Amino acid sequence: MNQLALVFLNGITLASLYFLVATGFSLTFGLMRTVNLAHGSFYLLGGYVGYTVSEQTGSWVLGALGGGAAAALGSLLLHQLLLARYDGQTLRQALASIAVSTIVADQMLAAWGAETYQIEPPPQLDWTIVLSPIGGYSFLRVSTLLLAVVAAILLWLLLVRTRLGMMIRAGVDDSSIVRALGVPILSVFAFAAALAGAMAGIAGVVCGSVLSLAPGDDTHFLLMSLIVVIIGGVGRLSGAAIGALLVGLLEQFGLAYLPTYSVVLTFALMVAVLAIRPDGIRGSRGVA
Repeated sequence: MNQLALVFLNGITLASLYFLVATGFSLTFGLMRTVNLAHGSFYLLGGYVGYTVSEQTGSWVLGALGGGAAAALGSLLLHQLLLARYDGQTLRQALASIAVSTIVADQMLAAWGAETYQIEPPPQLDWTIVLSPIGGYSFLRVSTLLLAVVAAILLWLLLVRTRLGMMIRAGVDDSSIVRALGVPILSVFAFAAALAGAMAGIAGVVCGSVLSLAPGDDTHFLLMSLIVVIIGGVGRLSGAAIGALLVGLLEQFGLAYLPTYSVVLTFALMVAVLAIRPDGIRGSRGVA
């Protein structure tokens, strides 16, 4: 029972990390219908910049802000210079973003090397709590779940309860009508792209504090984000949460009890969901 509870908690915290990374990807790929396959590179870039800033300043908060700002700037430049030009042309967007992802990955390798980095977490979160029946457990890991819940609520409020969110959703449905009403839809989409990048960068700092940062993490988290969004349903925050929960739990239980087939289980889950519900578990129109 102790091992079962520990694996379950590890699965929940891993799902929280996947959700934090996947929310930005869900915003661009799911809601805005923009194929940005450089999302994983911005995640790793944010983590690296956050590590450097936190080491120089001694502040985890400044590191998170620096990582989020760097990833937001990269995502904004990619959207404005390439992806916006190929609006509606998914293949060209995919190829352009893959090219940018490769270039950014090489530059990060040159700047930070092939070492594994871990960001020093804030001391207020770096302590152990006692949970029955497993005993001690890192509060830092528990806090990732709280952060994921807060991020989901804030993003939902932004998209559903604010004028900006309504403009984003309306611009996706019919951009010509929105332009005719005088809404600067290009600026609105640019803000959404920067927001998605900022979320990826901050997620990189969080993941670098809980786990670590190393070359190849960009590809791994991009793939997991894609699987999470596909399983949960494109453009649905609740779907991303459900997909992240299923993927995180399945990955941890697979590593604990079926280590030989743990990688296969995630893809088997995606295939099974698509066979039953091709649009995903929450695959219907809407945001929530």
